[in-house]
This record gives sequence, C-alpha cells and structure tokens, in this order.
Amino acid sequence: MNNFLFVAAENDAIRKCKAGGMGDVVRDVPRQISERGDSVHVVVPAYSRLHMHQEFIMNLEFNLRGLVYKAELYKVTPKKEFENLHHYVIHHPEIEAGDIAHIYHNDPKEPFFTDAIKYFIFCTAVAEAVKQNAFGTVDIAHLHDWHSSLLLYLRKYHPEYTILKQIRFVYTIHNLAIQGIRPFHDNYSSIQNWFPEIPIDYENLKDYRYQDCINLMAVGVRFADAVHTVSPSYKEDIMLPSHPPEFIGGENLELDLQKADQEGRLFGILNGSNYSNIRTADTGKLYRNTIKALFGWLQDEDKKYKSDFLAHTGEKIMEYVEKKPEFIVSSVARLTEQKFYFVMHKPEAFVEILKKLEKTNGIFMLLGTGAPEYEAVFRKLSYEHKNFIFTNGQSEDLIDSIYLESELYFMPSLFEPCGISQMLAMRNGVPCLVHHTGGLKDTVKHLETGFSFDGKTTDEKIQNMVNSFDVVLDVFINDKPRWNKIKSNAKKQRFTWQKSVDDYYKLLYAITM
Repeated sequence: MNNFLFVAAENDAIRKCKAGGMGDVVRDVPRQISERGDSVHVVVPAYSRLHMHQEFIMNLEFNLRGLVYKAELYKVTPKKEFENLHHYVIHHPEIEAGDIAHIYHNDPKEPFFTDAIKYFIFCTAVAEAVKQNAFGTVDIAHLHDWHSSLLLYLRKYHPEYTILKQIRFVYTIHNLAIQGIRPFHDNYSSIQNWFPEIPIDYENLKDYRYQDCINLMAVGVRFADAVHTVSPSYKEDIMLPSHPPEFIGGENLELDLQKADQEGRLFGILNGSNYSNIRTADTGKLYRNTIKALFGWLQDEDKKYKSDFLAHTGEKIMEYVEKKPEFIVSSVARLTEQKFYFVMHKPEAFVEILKKLEKTNGIFMLLGTGAPEYEAVFRKLSYEHKNFIFTNGQSEDLIDSIYLESELYFMPSLFEPCGISQMLAMRNGVPCLVHHTGGLKDTVKHLETGFSFDGKTTDEKIQNMVNSFDVVLDVFINDKPRWNKIKSNAKKQRFTWQKSVDDYYKLLYAITM
C-alpha cells in the first residue's frame, strides 16, 4: 500500500472549504486513490473555523521568526466517508479566513502579504506533522499551487526537515497567473523574516521580474520531482511567453517550464469530472431556487449593501415564472479578468448578445461574485437590460438548477488551465460556447460537442465570440436535428477521474500498476 499526503489551500471534501476548481480536484483525486486500496491523508488550513468541533490530534511546535510557534492538527469529518481516506486541518490564530470564500485574502496594496504569512505557518506545521509521523510514513506528497510549495523550500534548505527528502513530491499548477511573490528581505512577510536561520539561495528562488523577491510558484516548478498542469493544451500554452491580452502563456516562468519538460518532469493531464454520486437537481426549480437564494442573501449581513440590487433581480426573475423564456444562456464563475476580460474590454459586444437573445425570447443568467469592478459592470448591465439576470452571490442549489436547465453554457475565459464548468454543463447535455484555449480546447469541439471562438487579436476574438453566438442561435432555431446531435454528443463525453488518475500513477507518482 502506498501512503499519500495531499497538501492544498482548499478541499471540497469538507464543508465550506472551496473557492474554485482546486477544491474539486483535492476532493476527487484522493477518493479515486483510496478506491484503489492506497492510503491518503489530505491536509488544509483551518482558517480559524474548520477545526471547530473536530477531533484534536496533536500540538505541533516549530520555529519561525526566531520564535516557537504552536499549531494544532485536527482530524475532520468529511461530507462523505471513504475507506483509507483521512482529512485534516491545521489551526493557528494567524491562519485567518480571507475575504474570498472565507479562504484567500485580497491585499490590494501589497499582494500576497497576508496569504504568504498564513501559508508559511501552515506549510511549516505540515512539515512538522510529517516529522512527527502524524500521517504515517509518507511515500508521495502531492502539492497544489503556490500555497503549498513552501514544503519544497523546506525540503531543500531546512535542516530540521530532512525527512522530506525521502518523499516523492508532485506539484500541480492550477493557475500559473497567481504566483505568491514576496520580498527576500525588509518586509514582515519576507522569507528572511520567517526563516532567518536559512541562507537565501537567490539564484534558485528569485522571480525573474522582481529579483529581490522569492517566487513561490517557481519554487514548485523548480524543485518538484514531477510538475503537473491540469490539461495537455495548458501545458503547451505555458511553455510559451505570454503576450497579454491576446495570449496568456508562461507568465514569465516559461523557461523554468521548458526546463522541467526537457528533464521529463512536466506532464499535462486533463482533470476529470465526477459522473457518479453527484448532487441531483429537479427540473423546473430554476426560478424558485433563484428567489430562494435572493431571500437568503437579503438576510446576510455581508450582502446588505446589495439589497436594492437583490430586490431588483427578484423582481426581474418573477416575470419569467409565468412566461418562460425559450432560450437560457448561463454562466457560473468568479467575476475576474480571467473569466470575463472580453466582456469588460468591450461591454457593447455583450450587449449585442443580449439583444440577439431578446429577439428570440431568450435570457442570460450569470451567477457569481468577485472583483468589485466586475460586479459593478454586471450590476449596471442588469439594470439596463431586462433579459440579463445577474445573481450576485453563491448558492449550490441554484448552480445545480442553472447547469440542468440552460440551453447554452457560456465560458469566454481569457485562459483556462482546465475548466470544470464546461464539463458539468456537458454532463447535463448542455452545449458550451467557449474560447478556444487551454483545457477548453481539450474538452469542447466546435459544432460537434459545442461551440468555440478564437482570433489573432482581442478585438477579433470578441467579434468572433459574437459571430459564434449567431451560429449557436441559427443552429438552435433552424436546425433542430443538428442541435439535438450536439446536445447528445456533449452528454456522451466522459472526462473521468479514473482515466486521469491512471495517468497520475504512471507519470506523476511513478507507480507501476
């Protein structure tokens, strides 16, 4: 039996510990591994809340900033029990909940300041737990994004944690754009402040743009035994330099990624989707679940400042309870540059899509929260356009209904390492309209399982997005057999975790089955 340790910032196998797709992966892959008879331990931060009413395991003492820190390890109850699969959180008062999904902090003036501090503490506590044999003898440690990469720094440089050298380390890149860059010196969240006893290896730790800083994403890429991107096309994309906004590639780490590829350490394996034991939604509850979510948010202190807008959204949705639209386009996403750059860059193109929908008795439903400037643009569009329903919050019941009852799922991501939303929509037989990039390129085939657009310049991409929407409407209205075939093909697609984890074992974990 192999013994695995998963270390991440999110884990959707436990309640209220997900902000994005990483949470899905950290939920699903350990389940798949445990079903193969291997043992898995998954550890995430407690964010000052997830440890409450859970089973205390041990105190963890370690040195940081020249001081003794004491953290606590708890075993937590997951949403669903699996044999050989154990979930943990680490609590320390400085590992606080952020303002993004009560996980990440958003520090506009000094990016990653707070998160770097809490993940320095978290990773060192994990290293101490490994040293104390809290998870048994670990054979393979699987790290996710920069939040956990400090374990590779500790393995390479910290004299207290030489035990980590006995473990094979795999590093998964979920989003290369977010790199956790912090100063070497002269800052509370600098590497020197937290690890004053370790001499700094500037050459191997530095960021190429800010050479007085450590790049924690680069640490993962440079020091892991295997580096993994969450789709084959994203692997190819990130070995090329970025030319934003037309192309998002290696984000200044392309040379490191090319080197990892030349050394046989870089692998692109598509994420899977779950096709069994899934939450099921009842057809016909879309509007009811929207109203229910709106009433819930109206009572939420965090949403009070949006109460006028939430009431406005409720009033709009009521019109469609009796008079149902004929075509529903939907999107569920974090409202960020990655997901909606094309809309922010040219809102009039999005308005053009809304007008085309209006002519066919269609509506556009967007659910999400995110960057304030993106929320503001979508709220303005909602006030101006009757057939644009913007539900500015999070609700699992409503999300399930949206995936089930839409005619088209819209995903115009500027870049997409893999994407899970398109898989969830296709699972329900909902075709997707996507930007031809990264994992979307690997999962949606134009006029076969969905629709896609591309172009050489940003303006060309946006124009082609509108043109592709014309194609969607034309097929839906004038060629029902073809529309039904695309729907059927989408529903038949299977991006299974079983196939992905087969590749994990062979390529990432170097385990012969």
